Amino acid sequence: MHRAGSSRSETSVACRVGLLLLAVIAPACGDNDGIFPESVYAQRCVQPRTGIDPATRQLYLDVAGSVMDEKLWVRSWINDLYLWYREVPNVDITKAPTAVDYFDQEKTPATTPSGKPKDQFHFIYDTPFWEALSQGGTEASYGVQWALLRTSPPRSLTIAYVQPGSPAAMVDPPLGRGAQVLTIDGVDVENGSDTTTLNAGLSPANLDETHTFVVQDLVASSPRTVTLTSTSVEIVPVQNAGTLPVPNDHVGYFLFTDHIATAEKALFDAFTQLSKAGVTDLILDMRYNGGGYLDIASELAYMIAGPSRTAGKTFERLQFNDKYPDTDPFSGLPLEPEGFVNQSLGFVSSRLAAGMPLPSLGLSRVFVLTTSETCSASESVMNSLAGVDVQVIQIGDTTCGKPYGFVPQDNCGTTFFAIQFQGVNNKGFGDYADGFVPGGVFQGCTTADDFTHALGDPAEGLIAAALQYRASSTCPARAPMTVAPLAPASGAVIPKPAWRQNRIVRH
Repeated sequence: MHRAGSSRSETSVACRVGLLLLAVIAPACGDNDGIFPESVYAQRCVQPRTGIDPATRQLYLDVAGSVMDEKLWVRSWINDLYLWYREVPNVDITKAPTAVDYFDQEKTPATTPSGKPKDQFHFIYDTPFWEALSQGGTEASYGVQWALLRTSPPRSLTIAYVQPGSPAAMVDPPLGRGAQVLTIDGVDVENGSDTTTLNAGLSPANLDETHTFVVQDLVASSPRTVTLTSTSVEIVPVQNAGTLPVPNDHVGYFLFTDHIATAEKALFDAFTQLSKAGVTDLILDMRYNGGGYLDIASELAYMIAGPSRTAGKTFERLQFNDKYPDTDPFSGLPLEPEGFVNQSLGFVSSRLAAGMPLPSLGLSRVFVLTTSETCSASESVMNSLAGVDVQVIQIGDTTCGKPYGFVPQDNCGTTFFAIQFQGVNNKGFGDYADGFVPGGVFQGCTTADDFTHALGDPAEGLIAAALQYRASSTCPARAPMTVAPLAPASGAVIPKPAWRQNRIVRH
């Protein structure tokens, strides 16, 4: 993976014919098509920033520019690095009011073999917001991860899990998995027509918003009213780490929700604990893990497989567009496969020093719990382990299908995310745009998410299926659906912001 501090090399740029003549002197394009490298337009901003950039601890380099400068930067950047730049439609740049509006149109309209959009991962964040999210793992919320079982009346809304120490965990008694939400600020969830109020309560836009919920706890006989105030909640990406009760006391388990910077120390601690416990099997619960940093995924895969299986092997080889068949466009160095990371990288907010040898279990197989929310870097963990002959047994449902990723790029206070590479494993496989299906690439069982038991409970549906498969290589009989599913694969949608559903390379 790219390490902090590496720089973009300025190579030749190919693009569609330019629509405007530039009133600047710039280096010639390699293709002589009138479009200059994005460096010509970079940080030429309508509202230049001043002072110290907290991310680099250096002065901002912004200078006064125009909306057209910002749009031209988008066009050059997409044309240079976007994986499917040849498929981008020819959009009139003069008609887009802002750079963000223009960026929204700069992506492929193609679809996958199943008919879903080829590019579902094209988005932006305000740069300070992105830096706070990705490094600190914080967001304005109550600490509840909602699960939408039905979005159309009669709706069904429950709780998937709660962040420790959050407002939802601090009420008495704490909110927990399986609690049904009946009303939000007086509006009936099941059939209410005021969806604005419902959505505002579910996803507070700001800190210190207060909303009132009537909930039916999983084991309660009657509903109760809970008032929650949004705050800056730190995501706890690793939860419930330990061994399962006898007779499965040699089976390790933990819930892993996000490949964020703070996960490095949490995973280190979890694997240290599991190694000391002498586990012989691991149930890795990534049913709600949308992805994040590939560096974290590489560390996780190493800690599962251990040194003997991973030494000299490829975790993932990144394939960029045809302008960069042999060169990494971000470092300018020859494009080399990325090995498995066996030492801590010392993410700024991980609370773990760089260079620490990572603990490992040296397992020959792993049980991975998945839903349609299992995406990107999580799929990379599965694919990379299969590439070094660790048997991946998939329990749950079809994953999201994202063998692609990007290096986020700031310009003028907006961080842009556009697909720039596809990843393949040690065996050269990376073709899973329609997701991993249990019993397809990997052995396993299709099993519905079970909101009637706690995560980590051996009786919970996905865990129980993993334990049954471990004991007998058989799957539980599939129970009929009791509610109309919202998503064809998982039967539920676990709404997460875009930053928690991707494959990200640091630069």
